[in-house]
Amino acid sequence: MSEIDFNTLQGLGLAKQTQTDKAKKDGDLGQADFLELMVTQLKNQDPLDPMDSGAFLGQIAQFSTVSGIGDLQTSFSEFASSVANDQALQASNLVGRRVIVPLQNGVLNEGGAIEGEVTLPASSPDVSINISNQNGELIKTISLGTQAAGPVPFKWDGSLNNGGIAPAGQYNVDAIARIDGQNFELDTQLLVDVESVTLGGPGRGLQLNLAGLGSVDFSNVSRIF
Repeated sequence: MSEIDFNTLQGLGLAKQTQTDKAKKDGDLGQADFLELMVTQLKNQDPLDPMDSGAFLGQIAQFSTVSGIGDLQTSFSEFASSVANDQALQASNLVGRRVIVPLQNGVLNEGGAIEGEVTLPASSPDVSINISNQNGELIKTISLGTQAAGPVPFKWDGSLNNGGIAPAGQYNVDAIARIDGQNFELDTQLLVDVESVTLGGPGRGLQLNLAGLGSVDFSNVSRIF
C-alpha cells in the first residue's frame, strides 16, 4: 500500500489549515489535527493487516458529521440570538399600547371604563354582560340585545344597577348568550394597557405586564391598538 502523506491530502483539498484552526482552544481537535492523526495511523499500520478502506472512509465521514453538527449549533445559536434581539425590539414598541387578551378580570380606573368583546359562535337574540365585584356580587348587567355571529364589542362605564357609580378597582366580567333556546357562557376578551414587557427565559416567550392585572403571554394577544 502506498504511503499517504499530509502534503498529498492538502493537494486533494482534504487538509486545509485555517486561521480558525490555529486559534482554536487547547484540547479542541481541528480538521488538520484529525487528518494528521489519520496520516500517522496509516504510516504505522500493520503492513500484513492494512486498514480497510471502508473503515478509513467511515472515520472521515464520522469526523465530517461531528464537524457539521458543530457548525449547525453555531448557526442556530446565532439565529436564536438574532430572533431574541428582534423580539426585544418589537417588545419595546408595545409599551404604552392597548391589547385585546382573554381575561375575566378588568380594572376600572376613576372616570374610565372596562372595554372588550365576546365572540358568538352563532347569532343570538339575547346577549348580556354581567359585572361583579370582588365579593362576587352582581352589580351591573349590560344588555346587548340581538347580535349576529362573530365578535361583539361591549363597554362598561362604571354605572351600577342601582344608579350609582362603582369605585375604581378590579371587577369580574362574564358574558351570557342565548343560542337555540339555551344559555351559554362566553369567554370574554378585554382591552387593557401594556405597562412593560419581559423577555422570556428558556422555554418562555415574551410576557406582557398589564396595568393592574399581572402578566400574560404575548401569544395570547389577539389584537394590538
